[in-house]
Amino acid sequence: MQFDYDIIYIGAGPAGYVGAIRASQLGLKTAVIERDKLGGVCLNIGCIPSKALIEQASRFSAMEDLKKFGVTFDVTAFDYSKVQGASRTAADKLSKGVEFLLKKNKVDVLAGTASLIDKNTLAITDDEGKELKRLSSYAIVLATGSRPRIIPGFEFDEHRLLSSTVILMMKDLPKRLLILGAGAIGMEFAYIMNSFGVQVEVVEMLDRILPMEDEDVSSAIKAVFEKRGVRFYTGMKAKGLTKAEGGEIHLTIEPAQGEGTATELHGDRLLVSTGRSPNTEQLSLEKLGVTLERGYVQVHDYYETDAQGLYAVGDIVAGEAQLAHVASAQAELVAERVAFLLGKGENPRHSRIEKRLVPQAVYCEPQVASFGYKEQDLKREGLTYKSSTFPFRAIGKAVATGHPEGFVKILTDPGTGEILGASVLGSGATDLIHELLLASQNELTVEEVAAMIHAHPTLAEGIKEGALSALDRAIHL
Repeated sequence: MQFDYDIIYIGAGPAGYVGAIRASQLGLKTAVIERDKLGGVCLNIGCIPSKALIEQASRFSAMEDLKKFGVTFDVTAFDYSKVQGASRTAADKLSKGVEFLLKKNKVDVLAGTASLIDKNTLAITDDEGKELKRLSSYAIVLATGSRPRIIPGFEFDEHRLLSSTVILMMKDLPKRLLILGAGAIGMEFAYIMNSFGVQVEVVEMLDRILPMEDEDVSSAIKAVFEKRGVRFYTGMKAKGLTKAEGGEIHLTIEPAQGEGTATELHGDRLLVSTGRSPNTEQLSLEKLGVTLERGYVQVHDYYETDAQGLYAVGDIVAGEAQLAHVASAQAELVAERVAFLLGKGENPRHSRIEKRLVPQAVYCEPQVASFGYKEQDLKREGLTYKSSTFPFRAIGKAVATGHPEGFVKILTDPGTGEILGASVLGSGATDLIHELLLASQNELTVEEVAAMIHAHPTLAEGIKEGALSALDRAIHL
């Protein structure tokens, strides 16, 4: 059968555009369909603009440190809308960069909304639902991403009840911000708003903040944020909400488990950051026999769905981390698999991304990064391990640059020295973690990491010292 394309990606986010470029590099006739802006949520209304805000928040909060040197500032004319505008400029610039890369790699970019006719055929419609064209492809990859999850009773009005999308577009600062959810998004915005002088209170239903991270990390970063004035309510869930006259929000919270006293919090705006929902409703997947789990797509090896030749990657995949870098890696793997099936490349070494080797990152300050096992996981599974920690306050550059908060924590097999997992809390953590991840991926031991010469003074010396700690040989502690 003759197809219009070898492979089509539906969605041009970090899964779709990266996968499409890789597919074209492998000699496949490739197209990508996007109904909004190239780059998807991460680039336009997620990872990139939020990091721009975080950078400006860091600079703003750093002014306090300069006061000890006699420097004074007049911030009466401070205009947050210009901070927000700079974040949009960064996102727009990178979106245009994606457009350039797709064109450079000879990927056809098609505007519109895609729906599936069958596993090899799709229709593209415009905003009014008018069909523009139909296309066939040997392989179709669903890369439609996700959106902020709506909690019944806390639906976004995008004025006082905000999603993570709209808070990025906010051009003024509230005096008091309430946040539901102390995961990565909640903590990053808690940092941004607190840095700009907003009173922040965070509610988390689980018993600790950043519940996906190591317990020691959660405890330490909570202490840092509390010192800055952020208040946390862990083990609490939202019970009800009242929008009072004058714009004030009254949020009632109660213990998530068992009985207890309800508490009322007051704020000007509420950010609801309690997860994301998959964008799969308009794809007509059920009629193709594709198995869905609460809207998420069940996949097999190489991210192929129950319908042969139809693949799913990124945030819509059941049981996978909703991370941009995971989506990109999955999309590339699918491109390589399809190229192999068409005789244009080698079969991928692995049929799925190894979850243990996926880095997690939270970009507040201090930063949080990790991969592999957390200590609570090893305890729960009854596995033998050694936990070693080296503090940032013993790293020369961390002290010299005024960032002594945090630590490097490495979990190893005491018999072999194998790195089972690691967490870094501190300045530059989201970059530092990759040395340990690379070592683990290539089966290097902590002894081999410790033996590598690290430049002085650098924050990376904390990785070397962390490895030495695992060998009971730390020099600077």
